[in-house]
Amino acid sequence: MTSRKQRDQEFSDFVLARRSRLMGAAYLLCGNRHAAEDLVQTALTKLYVAWPRIHTSGAEDAYVRKVLVRTNIDASRRMWRRELSSDVMPDQEVDGPDLDGRDELVSALAALGPRQRRIVVLRFCLDLSIEEVAADLGVSAGTVKSQTARALDHLRRRLTDLRLDELTKERA
Repeated sequence: MTSRKQRDQEFSDFVLARRSRLMGAAYLLCGNRHAAEDLVQTALTKLYVAWPRIHTSGAEDAYVRKVLVRTNIDASRRMWRRELSSDVMPDQEVDGPDLDGRDELVSALAALGPRQRRIVVLRFCLDLSIEEVAADLGVSAGTVKSQTARALDHLRRRLTDLRLDELTKERA
């Protein structure tokens, strides 16, 4: 197999093995399936360009995670991205990862600050260690620990409030 074909095959194998996990993480980062697809596509495109250098060092996973998070940060800073939320849902349901309580989870994650949301997604969706998250985000391990604790406390309160609201509506 030629070098180019081998490179393409290795990259394809990597994408097949990790695409659904990256999609899940991207969806939780941005809360929108279409934006998540764009985010993953951008991350994989950047990975492909850097593949020869990244693959030889074995840092593919760390590189694509970092690109995913940084691309999400860049997208959230763009002026055209600032949209107003709507209480009216579209007629057609938009698919995301197959999670029970997905809407509540995405809503609760959206209520977190961007850094806390990134930390929660990296820690619990991608199963990264505290040190890996710290390295990916360029913060200390202590920051990851404290922000994780605050984020989880906020998520617990938010999810409990959402469930109480649903029970109240059902009984009314």
